[in-house]
Amino acid sequence: MSMRDSYSTSSESNRTPTSFIAALDDFFFLASRPEALAAIRIPTGLMIAYIHLVWMLDLDAFMGEHALINNATWQALHRTQVPDTKWTYLAHTNSLTTIWTHELLAMLAGLLVASGLFTRVSCLVAWFTTLMTAHRMTGFLFGLDQITLMLAMYLCVGRPAGVWSVDRWIRSRFVETVRDWNWLAAITGLPLENARENIRENNRYECSSNTVAIRLIQIHLCVIYLFGGIGKMRGETWWDGSAMWYSIASYEYQSFDMTWIGRYPFLSSIATHLTVFWELSYCALVWPRRTRPFVLAIAILVHGGIALFLGMITFGAMMIVANIAFVPSGLFLRLHSLGQKQ
Repeated sequence: MSMRDSYSTSSESNRTPTSFIAALDDFFFLASRPEALAAIRIPTGLMIAYIHLVWMLDLDAFMGEHALINNATWQALHRTQVPDTKWTYLAHTNSLTTIWTHELLAMLAGLLVASGLFTRVSCLVAWFTTLMTAHRMTGFLFGLDQITLMLAMYLCVGRPAGVWSVDRWIRSRFVETVRDWNWLAAITGLPLENARENIRENNRYECSSNTVAIRLIQIHLCVIYLFGGIGKMRGETWWDGSAMWYSIASYEYQSFDMTWIGRYPFLSSIATHLTVFWELSYCALVWPRRTRPFVLAIAILVHGGIALFLGMITFGAMMIVANIAFVPSGLFLRLHSLGQKQ
């Protein structure tokens, strides 16, 4: 997933502006396989469906006439002298029928994204309907909603239906019999050119849009972690090493009793400072191939710990899913080959 080795290992004298632009072009637009995007697509679609299902459990309290933040309050909160970017048509209706229809459509779109059916259209619908709901849910949003929306948005850029999708199966099964493939290709997002040849070549589906989508996720993650670390440095507890203890000791988030760590303050201090260092250095250390495995391993430990010990299972899981963007597609191919051999 890194720039060309020939560029990265060249001497300083050979790094001309032309070679830098070429390397930058390869970095963003060199055709790549869809396995990483597909691995992100499946859990993201399922999480979109889950999020809307949770909101639907008490829709009137969230967005109906008796909502905790009703339409009048929402509009007052977003009334500014400049145009508000958080517009949503759900803030202009109290009809539970309309809202239910919207939420059902969003949940269905999420399931279609996960299954990879009509993927190009379903990704757009899932992202847009979730965005409309998120804009309406001022005061009730969490990191889970924002991360899921971010991933859904970038899935619209690439071709995540290239593998592990119903669209892929449909094309492989019926491409020889469908007379007009254009309409089906438009809603699946799978490439048009050389359709039959690609089918015979095991549907590689390499394209630059996959690379663009993955790079956008990677860069967005780097920004999230960097500013997360900077934000933590503004708090005293992250400097004195007690932040992790306060998180573990809080009954609001406690899934398991980890208060025994209070008898070993150095453990809490190490975990606190390691977390800050990891977030601040993530954007630098995740790109080199030698340090990337360690950075991703810490990501799994950190977010896995958040999921298991702080009760934020869905958020921790989706952050791990987002880090799949840094896993090379070649690893997925090797795992697939091992599965076939067994």
